[in-house]
Amino acid sequence: MTDGERDPGLQPERTRLAWRRTTLSCTVVAVLAGKAALHGGATPAGIVAVSLSVLAWLAFLRVAHRRVLGMGTARPQPLAPRGALTAAACTIALAVFAAAMIF
Repeated sequence: MTDGERDPGLQPERTRLAWRRTTLSCTVVAVLAGKAALHGGATPAGIVAVSLSVLAWLAFLRVAHRRVLGMGTARPQPLAPRGALTAAACTIALAVFAAAMIF
C-alpha cells in the first residue's frame, strides 16, 4: 500500500459505528426527556421542551443518517461544515432542554 492509499474498510466502519452510538445516545436523551416532562403531568412548558427535544433529535438523526450513508464509499467525503454545525447544535440543544426540564 502506498502513502496515497488507505485501508477502505476499518476506519469508515469505526466512524459509522460511532455515528450510530451517538444517535442511540441522542435517542435515549430524547426519550428520557419525554418521560421526565410527562412524569408529573403534562405542563405547557414540558410539552414545549419535549417538542423541541424531538425536533433536535430528528435533525441529528438526519445528519447522522446522511453521514452513515456517506461512509459506505471507498473514499468517503469529509463531513460538511454545515453537517458538523447541525450535529453540534442538536447535541447542545438536547443538553439545554434536558437541563431546563430538571429545573
